[in-house]
Amino acid sequence: MLIQALGRHILCEAYGCDRKVLNDVRRVEKIMVAAALAAGAEVREVAFHHFSPQGVSGVVVISESHLAIHTWPEFGYAAIDVFTCGESVDPWVACDYLFEKFDAQNVQSSEVQRGMVPMELLRIDDEKVS
Repeated sequence: MLIQALGRHILCEAYGCDRKVLNDVRRVEKIMVAAALAAGAEVREVAFHHFSPQGVSGVVVISESHLAIHTWPEFGYAAIDVFTCGESVDPWVACDYLFEKFDAQNVQSSEVQRGMVPMELLRIDDEKVS
């Protein structure tokens, strides 16, 4: 039985980041969108929010899935998810871009294969998809 992953989900812990950048919602949004583009993704929607007194959360929806971030500027920490489907986008390219732009001093990342399904179940039955 052949198993095929539908997507790759990178979970990133970024420590020692530039605190000012992590608290600037416009900069975080710009960096996240640029990371998606650098990885070869097609950006669809963008939503970011700045919390009071500090912190940013946001998501970049891409045709291939999403990039998401939650920041704690007071700790220089960012929790980052990069989830991609298909073979055309490399989520590690996006992660490396983010680490560089956030000036992360220490990172811990892991990759999770998502949608591990037997190949025979990946056949689309048009009657069931309506």
